[in-house]
Amino acid sequence: MEKLKLGMVGGGIGAFIGGVHRIASRIDDEFSLVAGALSADPEKAAQSAQALGIEAERSYSDYRLMAQAEAERPDGIDVVAIVTPNHMHFPIAKAFLEAGIHVICDKPMTTTLQEAEQLQALVEQHDKLFVLTHNYTAYPLIRQAREMIANGDLGPLRVIQVEYVQDWLSQRTESTGNKQAEWRTDPKRSGPAGCLGDIATHAYNLASFVSGLQLESVASELSTFVPGRSLDDNVHAMLRFEQGVRGMLWSSQVAPGNENGLRLRIYGEKAGLSWSQEQPNTLEYSPFGQPVQLLTRAGNGYQGEASLVRTPAGHPEGYLEGFANIYRETAQCLQAIADGESVQAALAAYPLPGVSDGVDGLRFINAMIQSSQADGSWTALSEVGND
Repeated sequence: MEKLKLGMVGGGIGAFIGGVHRIASRIDDEFSLVAGALSADPEKAAQSAQALGIEAERSYSDYRLMAQAEAERPDGIDVVAIVTPNHMHFPIAKAFLEAGIHVICDKPMTTTLQEAEQLQALVEQHDKLFVLTHNYTAYPLIRQAREMIANGDLGPLRVIQVEYVQDWLSQRTESTGNKQAEWRTDPKRSGPAGCLGDIATHAYNLASFVSGLQLESVASELSTFVPGRSLDDNVHAMLRFEQGVRGMLWSSQVAPGNENGLRLRIYGEKAGLSWSQEQPNTLEYSPFGQPVQLLTRAGNGYQGEASLVRTPAGHPEGYLEGFANIYRETAQCLQAIADGESVQAALAAYPLPGVSDGVDGLRFINAMIQSSQADGSWTALSEVGND
């Protein structure tokens, strides 16, 4: 199969997540980066394109020019990856969808629920593939956990505990010249949520993805511990899922000693599951009254999708491979669409996070903020307004 032509907006010199996307897109050799508007600074954009081997004529100073030009080229890009700060996700995605180009977008999808709903309408109107890179959903053992729950291995679910804790913002890192900290703590670029939008949305998405359950309401408290910071840096919440399932979420970026502590525990009537992102190649399965079983990626007890695994048991895979699985399944969807399948039919074969997950994520953010502002009162996701 000829490589798919990938474009990128954002991700220039000094950026973090753009490099992750580029590595992930290359792991299975299905994409070739051929165009980009890699920075809002034209000089930096040109330097970044040159460093990445993008031809000068396909390095753009503005994403709108890129969308228009690439749509008109006979060899134009098949899909664009949006790896900018949050506030730019909506206008960039809108420009490329209206130009008839498929979209891969980093999370959260937008900064407001209103924009998220508008983007959902645009995706449906233009009938294009839209993939949201909640990469943790593509870890092999996360997919297996989802299948085990769907198959009834845990019995009726009762409790979901999820946390995502870091320590890198324990001090005013945003005042030290750290680019990642600067935009993540700036309401103009990050939106109204700090830690909540940056990593708590990952925790919530993972809990919903694995359990298969809809979140109904939240009771939350958002805190800002670092003096002078404009957005939350710590999140506590109680969760009420459908079917009477109860949960708790803790997310923090001010917890010293924690690097990237995403952890999920789900308990049912018959058994429990426990998974940690920092040890992603093992899944604890605990049938009631029996010894805990340690299931390993590609090893003992692994019954997940073989296509998600690239190395033999005992050879660790993780963050980059999770992203790569998103890109590989996106490539397979794009190929199916090129072969005449509808977008909906192509997506049906893969549990890729998409625009509906993005809208759900913004409803979660709004409900959490509204609940916290109301002193932790229970707030239904179905009742939150457009910001």
